[in-house]
Amino acid sequence: MARGGKKLLPAHALDAFKFEVAQELGIPLRRGDNGELTTRDAGAIGGRIGGRMVRILVRYAESSLAGKSDGR
Repeated sequence: MARGGKKLLPAHALDAFKFEVAQELGIPLRRGDNGELTTRDAGAIGGRIGGRMVRILVRYAESSLAGKSDGR
């Protein structure tokens, strides 16, 4: 979440990333309860999302700032 409580991306976009990464890693992530996942599998998803999410958020912020640059 960004400073001031404003979300940079909608929750459904974050969920989509989570499921995409899990699928790429071959981890059986489902909507709802995933109690059968090992800590290692859950960490693998979160670790991959962290780096990837940062790159995507930087691109999003750059494009947002580029659209708002009006010489101020």
